[in-house]
Amino acid sequence: MSRHFTRAAAIKLGDMGERTLSSPQRLTVLGATGSIGESTLDLVGREPERFEVVALTAQSNVEKLARLAILHKAQVAVVGDERCYAELKSQLSGSGIEAAAGEDALIDAASRPADCTMAAIVGAAGLKPTFAAARQGRRVALANKECLVSAGDVFLGEVRASGAELLPVDSEHSAALQSLAGAERVAVERIVLTASGGPFRCWPIERLKNARPEEALKHPNWAMGAKITIDSATLMNKGLELIEAYHLFPVGVDQLDAVIHPQSVVHCLVHYIDGSVIGQLGPPDMRTPIALALNWPERRATPTARLDLIKIGSLTFEPVDAARFPGPGMAKAALRRGGNAPAILNAANEIAVAAFLSGGLGFIDIARVVERTLEEAEARGLIRVTETLEDVLDADSEGRDLARMVIETPH
Repeated sequence: MSRHFTRAAAIKLGDMGERTLSSPQRLTVLGATGSIGESTLDLVGREPERFEVVALTAQSNVEKLARLAILHKAQVAVVGDERCYAELKSQLSGSGIEAAAGEDALIDAASRPADCTMAAIVGAAGLKPTFAAARQGRRVALANKECLVSAGDVFLGEVRASGAELLPVDSEHSAALQSLAGAERVAVERIVLTASGGPFRCWPIERLKNARPEEALKHPNWAMGAKITIDSATLMNKGLELIEAYHLFPVGVDQLDAVIHPQSVVHCLVHYIDGSVIGQLGPPDMRTPIALALNWPERRATPTARLDLIKIGSLTFEPVDAARFPGPGMAKAALRRGGNAPAILNAANEIAVAAFLSGGLGFIDIARVVERTLEEAEARGLIRVTETLEDVLDADSEGRDLARMVIETPH
């Protein structure tokens, strides 16, 4: 299969059918109560005449989900945890909004006709609903990493089969899409994603051994959920983003790199064969890439702070210290291993991060658990090609089980 710049990112402009450009855009938000979902709905609330909210989902935050559903006049609100159904139904009583719960309900919500689905469910739980959204053949604004990290080729196969339009929401991939701007594949030398370095950028490795969850959750630039904030502290998030970039854009593993950029102003740099480097700059506010994904190819005004480069004064860049932050290198190694190795890496990382947040694992042991899990998977012959979503889910389950075993095994 040939790799070209439109194979995933902005595969095609969505077919709006009989709808006109002046009609409200039908929007579903999967993961409405998380940081991406909240930022999306903040933009929707500023131009309510432009959107018709079809479905909002959450895992268990019933109070917030009900409030958002009522505020934005959603047709249906779905909670993933079935135990929360009665409470959700009660809070929506008299609103005319349908309440539903459970995995099947999440998939049903994602399958309802919508012009755009914001796929922002965190973790492997977002796989089935996002696949369902892609099968509609319309626009998927992708903020769920697992669809590309764990299920890259399988997910893109669904996107191509349905003719859907896939637009990245991560600030780095949105920046890459803009910086590539239809360039020919052969003209691109490499793509460099930037990382803030997180709260531990300057910590020596001896100090990292005693890093506490509350310290790791203090990100210097971005406001994000707990899991992705820890991933930012370990730099595993940048490793996962490198895997995503591999699937989104037509470059080889060795043409992908990461660099530390503490100011979080430059989000991606695309190097061309003529020596040119094109980058995208913007404030560290997710509403900028979200707005672009919602409105592509149009740009709409957002309430984000404007960059004042004079005030910022300087932009600095540093190499990633692989000894302290092995995540990006581990992710590229998993890509080279091929098959379901990235899915196992991702699953192991989720288990390790959860163990760290609960106090059952040290900070630097997160990377150790991921590495040992991959080694165990390879030794047991579990690294194999995935062809279906079920294969991906099996790999995710196996990776989680192995990671738990690694955590429980003395070392």
